[in-house]
Amino acid sequence: MDINLTAPNGKNISFSTGLFINNQFVKGSSSESLASIDPATEDPICSVEVATDADVDTAVQAARAAFDNPAWRDLTPEQRAALLHKAADLIEAHKEDLFTLQALDVGKPFPASMHFEAPHTAGCLRYYAGWADKLHGQTVPVSKDKFGYTLRQPVGVCGAITPGTSRSPPRPWKLGPALATGNCVIMKPSEYTPLSALYLAKLFAEAGYPPGVVQVLNGHGRSTGEALVNHPGVDKIAFTGSVATGQRILKLAAGQMKRTTIEAGGKSAFLVFADADLEQAAKWAISGGFGNAGQICSANSRILVQRAVQQQFLDIFSRMARASKVGMPFDASTTQGPQASKMQYNKIMGYIESANQDGAELVMGGGRYQDLGDKGYFVQPTIYKGVTRDMKIFHEEIFGPVLAVTAFETEDEAVALANDSAYGLAAMVFTENIKVAHRTAARLQSGMVYINESNNVDWKLPFRGSKQSGLGSELGESGLDAYLEEKVIHLNLG
Repeated sequence: MDINLTAPNGKNISFSTGLFINNQFVKGSSSESLASIDPATEDPICSVEVATDADVDTAVQAARAAFDNPAWRDLTPEQRAALLHKAADLIEAHKEDLFTLQALDVGKPFPASMHFEAPHTAGCLRYYAGWADKLHGQTVPVSKDKFGYTLRQPVGVCGAITPGTSRSPPRPWKLGPALATGNCVIMKPSEYTPLSALYLAKLFAEAGYPPGVVQVLNGHGRSTGEALVNHPGVDKIAFTGSVATGQRILKLAAGQMKRTTIEAGGKSAFLVFADADLEQAAKWAISGGFGNAGQICSANSRILVQRAVQQQFLDIFSRMARASKVGMPFDASTTQGPQASKMQYNKIMGYIESANQDGAELVMGGGRYQDLGDKGYFVQPTIYKGVTRDMKIFHEEIFGPVLAVTAFETEDEAVALANDSAYGLAAMVFTENIKVAHRTAARLQSGMVYINESNNVDWKLPFRGSKQSGLGSELGESGLDAYLEEKVIHLNLG
């Protein structure tokens, strides 16, 4: 199960491909393995163990034992904070190895990961370390003969299911609040991208977390993932991924009244009013729409532009997009790598074909990126204009570097177009008129609104959606609530 590999950037990395249970890498109980494929070359990187129902049960029992063990249960808030800080220290110390594995496994450009995700991962854990000793209940003097107070206690064993076409932030978003509040966590990474989660688990063990507190189970969503959701010993599920999978998790969890937080898909509208700084708007549209090859749940995939400046904006926008560098993940000049999996690549190509058939007007891109040869899941940065609300690319989440531009005349029309979606994760408003900005932000049906920026996530602020984009919050103070139970104590003084 132990692997040594040399990555294209020259890093030699040692890691294990087993299931991580009770602070040890172990073999799965079946002979099945799961291949991790380099999306830039389509070559296999290695194979990892697959967790069966029996392995899930073993991990849950280990987590339950850890939750009840004084070695974890009785730690002070300050001690839990210290462990999170130690984990953050180790992530910073080993960030090149961690994000090299991610670049190999996911295809995310290595320089971008080192610039944003490495500090974000460590910083998010440190933020929640700061909350560990600030989780207070309330005291309520009910009457002269009765006193009441509340306790905020950990939920218990939490399953954390993360997506394969994304990068690492969903993991600290779940690990940070769960561990700060005293829970145990079983991570289930996507079957497409399991490697960085395994390496991360090793770092948490090195930080000093007791056996069973942080575990990782590889496997398919329909088997390993569902076994985790269905297990009666799991108290809460935190999921990031598609709407369809989120809906299935809700149905499975409902039978046990199991706590769930769901961060699902998006089709975020990016509103550009005529008075906006068009250069700035185009810059943010590039980073928020083409970043991570468009594999961002809150990507600004619908660009709504006031008709008076539509062509001017498109000229700037397409010029910037053509300057993007599609390339290999370890090339320092690469701004867009491959899609994370063949499945996702094929899905994107299907949407491009649909846009062409529906009559959308292609501005640029529209196919496979050919300059790197015939291997790898590379898609050209693609822009369509003339997109109407009856087209699939207006409504459906593509999760790739394909952006749809639609013109509007008035503020009311812009809001109506933006709200014409089953999703409600994020929206972006670009204007120099502060009244328009605030008025529009209040009317948009989305969990988050960015004014004159896009997808500029900060762990101090909640990340949440509405409609079919999810249930509950991650990040910020409110991200703690999903991992805490409130207990009420009635004290009779009479």
